[in-house]
Amino acid sequence: MALKKKKTNKENVEKGKIFVSATFNNTIVTVTDLEGNTLKWSSSGHSGFKGTRKSTPYAATVAVERAVKQAMSEHGLSEVEVYIKGPGPGRDAALRAIRACGLRISMIADVTPIPHNGPRPKKKRRA
Repeated sequence: MALKKKKTNKENVEKGKIFVSATFNNTIVTVTDLEGNTLKWSSSGHSGFKGTRKSTPYAATVAVERAVKQAMSEHGLSEVEVYIKGPGPGRDAALRAIRACGLRISMIADVTPIPHNGPRPKKKRRA
C-alpha cells in the first residue's frame, strides 16, 4: 500500500514566483508560491505545439498565458517575481504575456547560468 503525500492547501496565494526557461527548442513556465512549491506549470509542447513551432515567441506566449490564468483563477495570484533563464526566443514574449495577463511584476531577474571558465580546450594541433 503506497502512502499518499499530504496535499497542502494552496488557496489564496497572492504573491508568487514565475520561472521561465527559454531554450532554443521549448519554453517551460513554472508558477510557484514564495516558498517554491509549484502551483501550475506549462510549456510550449504542453500547449499543443510540435516541432519547430514550439520554439516560437507565440508558443511561449500561449504557454505563459495558460499557466498564469490558471494560477490566477485557482489560487488568486496577483503579484509575482519573474526569473528568466536561457537564450531562447520566448524570453521577451513571456514577459509581455505576464504583463498582459494583469499580474503586477515586482522583480525581473535573469538567472541564465554563465560559465566562468568553461570546459577544457582542445589539444594544440601538431604540425
